[in-house]
Amino acid sequence: MTPPQRRRRYPSQEAVEPVPKPTPEGEGGDGKRPPERLYVVAGPDGERADLDLVTLIVARADPPPSATPEQTAMLRLTTAPLSVAELSAYLNLPFSVVTVLLTEMLTAELVQARAPIVRQALPDRSLLEAVMHGLQRL
Repeated sequence: MTPPQRRRRYPSQEAVEPVPKPTPEGEGGDGKRPPERLYVVAGPDGERADLDLVTLIVARADPPPSATPEQTAMLRLTTAPLSVAELSAYLNLPFSVVTVLLTEMLTAELVQARAPIVRQALPDRSLLEAVMHGLQRL
């Protein structure tokens, strides 16, 4: 049995297809821009604030003109308290990117972070008895 023969390609016989250059509007010229890389959005990775998924974020100021689009969106969303997890979901950004952006905004005092409100599992018995006695007196 004989091995299969290799066919040699000669540069003169090859059809050379030009490599398409990406257009300014995007790859296919359809007007869509390619998504930004996360390190472009988040900036250099430095120190991060101690934030977890349930930390509540509240805006303290209006977005300054120098704010990035992501920071502006965060400030508009946090007029009422929102958790970091909700911000991440609404902006469709990973938690790590959101924490980097929030750290910058915390140092600039544009937002305030506070612990979530934790309710007790069972109410205090003495409080319930005091309410019950007060209602009986009426």
